[in-house]
Formats: sequence, structure tokens, C-alpha cells
Amino acid sequence: MSAVRSLLEQAGYRPAQVTLGEAVLAKETPADPKEVAPLLREAGFDVLMDRAEQLTEQIKGALGEYLDHLRTARMPLTTSAFLSERFAATYSHLSKVFSRTANLTIEKYLIRMKIERVKELLSYGEMTLSEIADLMRYSSGQHLSNQFRQVTGRSVSEFRRDLMPKRLSMDQLV
Repeated sequence: MSAVRSLLEQAGYRPAQVTLGEAVLAKETPADPKEVAPLLREAGFDVLMDRAEQLTEQIKGALGEYLDHLRTARMPLTTSAFLSERFAATYSHLSKVFSRTANLTIEKYLIRMKIERVKELLSYGEMTLSEIADLMRYSSGQHLSNQFRQVTGRSVSEFRRDLMPKRLSMDQLV
């Protein structure tokens, strides 16, 4: 956040508030987003211009929280209930915006996130597939195994045999 503040100040802008994912400029600071965006992109930041892109990124973040909720809640909420409650919007609206912006459904994105987490857990070698399936709220190890193959194109055992499994960062999932 301080890096974004510093970049904006160097460019002559007066940031009023900089938080994770958002920079608000002081009212007396005229700014053209088309001028600010290249500065931030050059420094390696993504710039989201419209509300749909912003909402999509917020949904992605919330889905990360939902994975934690799944693993820890005794009676976890459904994805739709969790997101609707979080954003005070209908799941239908959130789903349409997300699909249009990300070119992927919320469900498929969540599955990709879960599989990346499964890869991480498998790479530690500390849990069985059944234990991982339970932790990630799959109905069975077989269901997890099938979904793993669908997403990655290879079996869990092939992944385990691979000495350097290829994992994606969460921002590369789409």
C-alpha cells in the first residue's frame, strides 16, 4: 500500500486513502485514470477500471475466505449464501458479473482454488488423500481424485510422483 501511495505522490497526485485494492485521491487532486494506470502497471500493479472488474476481484478474495470457512466451520454455508451475505447482493447478480468479467463461472474458479490448495497439501506429503478430501469438504477421496484429474489433466498419484509439481498462484487461475 505504501508503494502505491509513493508512486502516486511521485506522479504529483495526492492520495487521501490507500488500502488493499483501492486508492482514493484527495478531492482537489484532478486525476485522469488513463494517466495513473500506466504508472501503476509499470510498477507491477494491476489496475481495475470498472465496477465489474473490481467486484470480480473482490469475489475472488472472498472465495479465498470461503475456503477457510469451509475448512473451519462446523456447518459451512453454501458458496451462494456466503457470497450473497458478504456482498449484500443476489448470487445471480454476482455470478453474472463474475462470469462476464472473468470468463469463468464462480464454481469453476472455486474448484480451481480448491485444487491448488489440494496440490499444496499433497506436496507436503503429510496427509492422505482421504484426509485432504475431508478437510476440503469433498464427499470422498474418489470425488476429489476425479476433480483433480479434470482440472489438472493428471492423476493425484502422477502429481505425487512429480518431484517439482507445478502450482499456480491464485492470481493466475483465470
